[in-house]
Amino acid sequence: MNNDYLLLTPGPLSTSHTVKEAMLKDWCTWDDEYNQGVVQVIRKQLCEIAVADPQYRSDYSATLMQGSGTASVEAAIGTFTPKSGTLLVINNGAYGARIIEIANYLNINVIALNFVETELPQLEQISQALEQHPEITHVAMVHCETTTGMLNPAKRVAELAKHHNKVMILDAMSSFGGIEMDIHEWQIDILISSANKCIQGVPGFGFVIAKTALLVASEGQARSLSLDLHAQWKTMENHHGKWRFTSPTHVVRAFAKALEELAQEGGVSARFKRYSENQKQLVSGMKALGFEALLPEAMHSPIITSFYSPSDESYEFKRFYEALKQKGYVIYPGKVSNADCFRIGNIGEVYAADISGLLEAIAQAKYW
Repeated sequence: MNNDYLLLTPGPLSTSHTVKEAMLKDWCTWDDEYNQGVVQVIRKQLCEIAVADPQYRSDYSATLMQGSGTASVEAAIGTFTPKSGTLLVINNGAYGARIIEIANYLNINVIALNFVETELPQLEQISQALEQHPEITHVAMVHCETTTGMLNPAKRVAELAKHHNKVMILDAMSSFGGIEMDIHEWQIDILISSANKCIQGVPGFGFVIAKTALLVASEGQARSLSLDLHAQWKTMENHHGKWRFTSPTHVVRAFAKALEELAQEGGVSARFKRYSENQKQLVSGMKALGFEALLPEAMHSPIITSFYSPSDESYEFKRFYEALKQKGYVIYPGKVSNADCFRIGNIGEVYAADISGLLEAIAQAKYW
């Protein structure tokens, strides 16, 4: 069951042995044991994580969607935005840009508010855009932009969206389950995430937690058969957890186990604490080794951190990467357009001892 290396990426990420073991049983998708005993329980637990107050929890519903996290983003954008709608996308990284690309593919009217990848979205500019474009119906942004590791001001942007009576869509792919949030309190209408991120499951499906009223109103709006979020939600509602098309049963069962382990750890607050401690230990250790973080410390998230590449002419990321992989650690290449950098994630089944081991390996792998 042991891997040759630890994944220090934004996902997929290293999972526990018990999450892996949960995939060793086959499940029939017609059985109540699976649909009601696993799928429906997961849907309920996701809403419990997303909304703190039970009196508001019933206003939301969770829908599971086959595919990557991007498939769930596309399902949400394509289902909730009506043909007459206009989507404002707040973009400061590769994943905000991907939402714009999705909207363009789906022929959705889109207004892109672009910021530099190392810059926090400016609230004044967002407010101006909302005032200047009354045709905007929906606002979308990424919470943790793993291009850089920046945590965007989701709550404050949602406040602006609600002030202007817009629907707020949050791509919380790399933050949900690892950063405390209450989507009712934050005024988030639609949240999107994935099985293989902070809840520490494996890849294979994503999920959308949305206001039930918006799900009801979205009937007939989807631009895709397989990514029709309303149809998937309605099937799960009417048939007690049944999926429209083949369910990724093994992945779903692993996710159910991962949710159990999240609760055993102490919930999102405890996981946030572990991730934050990992990240601080990482940044401190990398600084001691001569590496500089791309972002100022105040902009860091507990999810992933970008570091400038060494300026030495002999440095090559691929060679560095392979040296670390041989020592049992996998990191990630950079994705920032105007900076040469690489990224190290600290989410998943990763603890202080793992970060210490990584730092020791990096010290040994510095061939330049």
